[in-house]
Amino acid sequence: MRVYLPTTTSVLRTLLDEGLLTGPHTAFAVTPQLREFYERSDPSADLEELEYAALLTAARASLRLLDVDPTAVRRRVVLAADVPDDQVEVMDDPHVERGAVRVRADIRMRDVASAHIDDSEAEDDVRAAVNVVLEADLGSEDAQFVVDQAEGHELAWYATQELGPALELL
Repeated sequence: MRVYLPTTTSVLRTLLDEGLLTGPHTAFAVTPQLREFYERSDPSADLEELEYAALLTAARASLRLLDVDPTAVRRRVVLAADVPDDQVEVMDDPHVERGAVRVRADIRMRDVASAHIDDSEAEDDVRAAVNVVLEADLGSEDAQFVVDQAEGHELAWYATQELGPALELL
């Protein structure tokens, strides 16, 4: 199953240095709940669109991780990884976001299909969003506006062989 793992540049460095991220992990995927939610508004939603929705939800979760990782560069990072279906448990709870899954397995570098990282132009908006993302989660419209500014930046796609050089440039 393809999962989208929210992370930070610090965690990405660990993955590159050690070759794995020890599980379990909270990630996002195309779950029945996510599919049902999006198909209600757009019955023609295809797998690619649903995967993009899971990716964006993981990018929002990356903001929350940045809030507790002061050493990380202020850029959202999402890893797309393929893990065995039997290592993924759908979190069917109304208090968690649609598409949330628990990955019991370690994520190895060989499991990673790609990474999605903000470019330098997003840093100021991401920094501001990190400071208010929890307020946005609690319903603050002003905070949500700031988070929306950060989420307006498209994440750049990186193949796994590009991750080391990309991290060196940060």
